[in-house]
Amino acid sequence: MTGMEKITYRPGGDEFAYVFGGRPPVAHLRSGDVVEVFTEDCFGGLVRGPEDLPSRVCRMPFLNPVSGPFFVADAEPGDTLAVHILDITPARDWGVSSTFPHFGALTSTTHTATLQPPLPERVWVYGIDRQAGTVRFHATASDHTVDLPLDPMIGTIGVAPPGFEARSTLVPDTHGGNLDTPELRPGTTLYLGVNQPGALLALGDGHARQGEGEACGVGVEIATVTTFAVELIKGVSTAWPRLETDAAVMSIGCARPLEDAYRIAHHDLVGWTQELTGLDALDAYQLVSQAGRAPIGNVCDPNYTVLAAVDKALLPRLGEVYGDAHRRLRQLAATPDA
Repeated sequence: MTGMEKITYRPGGDEFAYVFGGRPPVAHLRSGDVVEVFTEDCFGGLVRGPEDLPSRVCRMPFLNPVSGPFFVADAEPGDTLAVHILDITPARDWGVSSTFPHFGALTSTTHTATLQPPLPERVWVYGIDRQAGTVRFHATASDHTVDLPLDPMIGTIGVAPPGFEARSTLVPDTHGGNLDTPELRPGTTLYLGVNQPGALLALGDGHARQGEGEACGVGVEIATVTTFAVELIKGVSTAWPRLETDAAVMSIGCARPLEDAYRIAHHDLVGWTQELTGLDALDAYQLVSQAGRAPIGNVCDPNYTVLAAVDKALLPRLGEVYGDAHRRLRQLAATPDA
């Protein structure tokens, strides 16, 4: 890494992006920089109460705004960009979730067409207590309430896709995008393959928390102030997004049907395990089969997201993961100015 610089970016109302690729950068970064950025929620802050039904106050394609893109100096196709999430702070003391027509895992959709009517549209407002570390669920048809742990995450983060494409921020794929996995929380490093000069990193779609799979298609959606650090890994390619925490390594697959997303993630993790440990291919396959986990990111987006995860402690002779980038970036969390 080069010397660290702290950069703050807060987009104006018309400066949010709704695609990855095809937009000029809003700021330039160097490897080692730390960025504090404001991100808006997936509804653009327009859903604030039970009367603000998404179908009334939102319009396509202006959903899932991201902040950026950020141009990373010297990033070229064939490199890998490491993005470490240092902190995610809810920007407001509330978040929202919803159901709306033809969206979600348990209703008919435009691609799973059935004759029954869509589920009713409804909004839930969650109170966020940052000091207590809780997110309060209020039932809408009874007086039931329960406090859930505050577990903030970034739902959408990625770089420009290959082939000069511009991809909707609603879509997850090889470039990242709408991955919607709770594993993208503070303390996690995301590895993304660079497809265009400068990488063109963007992020948004914060959730105060989300269950694995995001069954209704909507987490507890929040605006955030997110702090992250970047490191450029030259000459090392990454085909699919990967995650590293202190305890585990994870590969991400995005596709439909769900089993293909599962296959992509596990194929990548088995190969990565071979690379990191020197194990034979079938031995790596066997170890991941018996010791791995497969948390689901989402089952509602244009592509589904599945993770394949294995604990580092179970991997023999574990080599350096991306040159030990996670450890270096993790140390920035203890830096007073980071």
